[in-house]
Amino acid sequence: MKKINFRKIVVIVLWIIGLSGLLASLAFATGKEKNVIAENLYVSVNNTEVNTFIDEEDVKEFFKERNDSILNTSLKNIDVNGLEKALNSHPAVENADIAVDVNGDVNIDVTQRTPLVRVMNLDGESYYIDDKSKLMPLSDKYTARVLIATGYIVEPFASRYQFSVNDITKHEVFSKVSVLDDIYTISAFIAKDSVLASLIHQINVTPDKELELYPSIGNHKIIFGEAKDFEEKFEKLKLFYTEGLNKTDGWNKYSTINIKYKNQVVCTKK
Repeated sequence: MKKINFRKIVVIVLWIIGLSGLLASLAFATGKEKNVIAENLYVSVNNTEVNTFIDEEDVKEFFKERNDSILNTSLKNIDVNGLEKALNSHPAVENADIAVDVNGDVNIDVTQRTPLVRVMNLDGESYYIDDKSKLMPLSDKYTARVLIATGYIVEPFASRYQFSVNDITKHEVFSKVSVLDDIYTISAFIAKDSVLASLIHQINVTPDKELELYPSIGNHKIIFGEAKDFEEKFEKLKLFYTEGLNKTDGWNKYSTINIKYKNQVVCTKK
């Protein structure tokens, strides 16, 4: 006769009891949540030390204007996914997460978008490109202190905002006239370099789709050329600034600094 393993039976029974208790607790919590009324709305906006495009009151006003019922509403009747989708469509929002709990709290966590460069096209229209390469409208609430891109830029915001710069470069039609990819690439590189970020404040696009840079110090123009080999060009520029201009006190000595040619820095005196 086969020996009965009582220890194994006890373990199985305990697992069954524990699982039953867990399921009962979940069922109770779910039932309780359905009857809870939303009493508190907490909004947390991240990245406020960099930008202030949107704040707590803006988020609350956003839902108020949409006539979304949140407070004094049963949790079971709050469309969390719908609210998240709506808030994520806000032009200043990169990501929004909404959660409710059985205490009647509604928690909204918002991450703002981060502009990288402000574009001013030939028609005088202005908009941002953010750090995720997406186009972003200006705000009446706040103006970001970022690089400015001017010159022969034809891309309008209205027909491009639904695309990222990466999408535009792959588009059969848009890519033929676009310079936004060059502007984004150069701006992203400058933003990541503390020296360049403190020196360069403007990018200008010529009719030949070449780039010119304007520093915040000195009264000269940097002829950059095409965006290709940009890392090498910037290293050359930084070396010239630190070992050339500083030693000769030449910040206002030249009208142009040309770094478009390989292994060369050609300067034109005033």
